[in-house]
Formats: sequence, C-alpha cells, structure tokens
Amino acid sequence: MKKIDKKIDSIFKHINETTGNSCDIVSRIIKIAQKRVGYVYLESVSSDDKISDFLVRGLSCDAKETNFNLFNEIFEKLQNTIINSNLKIIETYEDLFYFLAAGYTVIIVDGVNQALVVETRKQLDRGVVEATTEAIVRGPKDSFTENHNANIGLIRKRIKDPKLWFQDISVGRRTKTKVTISYLSDVVEEEKINSIKKKLKKIDIDGILDSGYLREFLTGAKFGDFPRMISSERPDLACSSLLDGKIVILVENSPFVLILPGLFVDFFHASEDNYQLPLNVSATRILRFIGFFLTILTPALYIALTTFDIKLIPSQLLISLATQRQGVPFPTAIEVIIMLTTFEILRECDLRMPKQMGASVSIVGALVLGDAAVAAGIVSPIVVIIVAITSIGGLLFTDVDVINSIRLWRIIFILAATMLGLIGIVIAGFIFITRLASINELGISYLSPFSPFNLQNQKYGIIKSPTPLLKKRPTFLKPKNKIRLGDDSNEKN
Repeated sequence: MKKIDKKIDSIFKHINETTGNSCDIVSRIIKIAQKRVGYVYLESVSSDDKISDFLVRGLSCDAKETNFNLFNEIFEKLQNTIINSNLKIIETYEDLFYFLAAGYTVIIVDGVNQALVVETRKQLDRGVVEATTEAIVRGPKDSFTENHNANIGLIRKRIKDPKLWFQDISVGRRTKTKVTISYLSDVVEEEKINSIKKKLKKIDIDGILDSGYLREFLTGAKFGDFPRMISSERPDLACSSLLDGKIVILVENSPFVLILPGLFVDFFHASEDNYQLPLNVSATRILRFIGFFLTILTPALYIALTTFDIKLIPSQLLISLATQRQGVPFPTAIEVIIMLTTFEILRECDLRMPKQMGASVSIVGALVLGDAAVAAGIVSPIVVIIVAITSIGGLLFTDVDVINSIRLWRIIFILAATMLGLIGIVIAGFIFITRLASINELGISYLSPFSPFNLQNQKYGIIKSPTPLLKKRPTFLKPKNKIRLGDDSNEKN
C-alpha cells in the first residue's frame, strides 16, 4: 500500500489523477501559523455544516515550532472539541480514498506523511419510515433504512444488553461495504460466528450493494432451494430472532437484514404473531400451511384427476367438468400452464408498475382472465377457478425467494402429474421432502422442529404456546444459554 506523500500539492495531484478530476472533489489550502494546511472532501457525501464546524474549532490553532507539532495540535484540538464525530490518523492512500468515499474530510499538514480524517458525512437516507413489504396491524411500525448506524441503533434501543455484540467485516474490492454480524455472545455458539466470518472473508467480488448479494455466498443454496435465511426490514423481527439465538447480518446501504439460520417453518411465521393471542396465531399459521399446499399442489391434482384418475371424481362433478371443457382446444395440462403463466405475468406487472397504474393492471387482468378467456373458448371456467385458488394461496408469502421456489416446485409437480398422474405427485412429493430434509444450515436441520421430531419444540412450530410457557429457547437452535424466561432455579443449561 502506497504511503501518503509529505507535500500537499503531491497529495492533491494524486487524488485528482486517481479519481479522474471528479466534479465533487473539493480541496483547499489554508495557512495556520505560517504553515500550509490542506483539507479535501467529497461534497456529494459530506456535510458543509459539519466541515465548517470542525474548521472553525479545530483548525484555529496557535503557532508551534514544527509541522509535526502543528499536526498533533490539530489532532488534539479536534479530539477535545468535536466529540460527536469519528477522528482517525491514516498513513496510506488506500485508507485516504476509502474515508473520502465514506464522507470523511481529510486534513493534511505540509511536510507530514500522515493525514487526519474527520467524519463529516451527510445524511443520504430516507430516515426511519413504516415497513412497506411486511405491513402489520399491531406492533412497531418502524423499519430498517439505508443508514447503517441507524439500523444498529434500532436494534440497540430494543436490546440494551452488553452481551449484544456487533462485529464488522469489509466486503467488496471496490465498494468496501461494511457487513456487520450481530448476535448475543452468551447465547450463540462461537463456531457459528466463526463459520459466517470465514465465508464472508472468502468473498472476492467487486462490490456488495445489498444484503441480497450475500445469500448465495453464505448458504450455497442450489437451484430450486427454499431460502436458508430470512430477509426482513423489521427491527422487531430481527430482535426477536436475536433473543431466540439466531444471528442477524446488517449490510451497509441496505434496508433489509439477513437472519440466520432461516428454517422452513420460519416462512409460516410473521412478526405480528408475537403480539396476538396464541389461539388466533395458531389458526392463522394453519391457514398459511393450507395456503402453501393449495398453491403448490392444486394445479397438479386437477391435472392428475382429470387426465389419469378420472374414476376418483364423483359422477356429477365429472359430467360438469366434461361439459365445461367442450370446445377447449388444449389438453388440460397446457390449459393450466397457459393460465398460470398469464397470472404470473400479471403479478409481475403489478409488482413493477407504479402504484397509480398497478390497480388498473389488476382490474384489466382480472377482466381478461375471467370473462374474455372463458368466452373465447381458450380455457374452461374450472381452470380459472383452479388458477385463482393457486394464486390466492401464494399471496400469503411476501419473501421473493419463497415465491420463486414455490413457482419452481409447482411446475415440477405439474410435470409429474402430466406424465404419471397421482403416482407422479407422490414421487415429486417424496423428492420435495427429501430435498428439504437434506438441508443443514449452521448445523441445524432445515425441517426443524418437525424433523428430527421433538415434542418440546413443537411449541415453536405451527401451534403457538402462551408466552409464559416459553421458558426455554428452541433447543434445535443449539443455544449456549437455553433459558429465556426466569424461574426460581435460575437454570442456565
């Protein structure tokens, strides 16, 4: 790493050459005690008010005998007067460019091959706002933002425990993105933290722009896998996961945190579950499971029953289905695939279009898929109902990776039903369960708490137990400290 030059002019020249004379670079040279002092910053990411503040307070130093004395005096005065900003001494150009891009101002004293950096970054985020992708009726309304320190603060204000640790790792050759691992040190096993750190340090990529970049690097998920980590913008969900013994990863400039490990059952839970009565939560979770099976199996079951296993359909219903299919030019499987594809296109349009146009797209799509498609004889009315049930079941899930995995497995079940009927569905189901059971993340089975089965852990599955009965953390997470609710014995193991 190249050391910083002693001459201010050489330093400014190197900065301009390296950055291509970027338009947002501001550099000045002033005289203090007859000695040249320079400062440089990027006006696009630095605050003018903060810069003026440290210039007035820190650079109004008295004369000293040598340049090093002046350098040390400036450093000492800034340390004593600017208590709300980070202050560091750097010696290399690599550090200089990193801190410039991070919103720091660099101070240089002529003849000294070191530099001072003062945090003067500008607030470039939208502030703490209400969650948009995980809306709830009851519970906290705040959400994570693009401000990394603010995100850490949203967790800190909820968990005021010195055992809550935050550890930084820089990832990305060009972006040097700050990735922070958060966990309760007396709950999470050190082996898990070391495993995550090892994976992060192995990442050799130009840049990390969002937490989504880290998914494949951390889990090694294969094509078609359900996500092995939870992506959330809700601080209360992140804190709840930390208290359970999970690990939260925050990525600079990303409003979504990653929660590890993410288990299959987690995607049937919602952060709002913690604020409602256990009976209501249990009923809602059962509905989510029913919706999952409806969205993934309904088209395949329809194809299997109407193509291979007609005898299983009641006579009256069979006559009704045969009447509806009169004049439809496509086989049942093609008919279902056409409608599913059209519905998925409509859903993507609804997601990507501006809000003002989204409602129009939904209305037009419903009209086209409902009346026009049936009237034109392209599909039968029952297929529209089947696809509608499938789509409604899929709306229970907000995680994009879960939705994409459901789409893929739905197609696999449809193909299996098209070729082998109900036997094909059974075979595809066996492959599906086997694949989920084979996944092991951070030493934890993906199907926990269902497999391996443990009766005590079922309270963390579909059926929610009253909070006073949740005295221990889920044992399948293998926490060091298993007790979450105090008792007379103060048991720790």
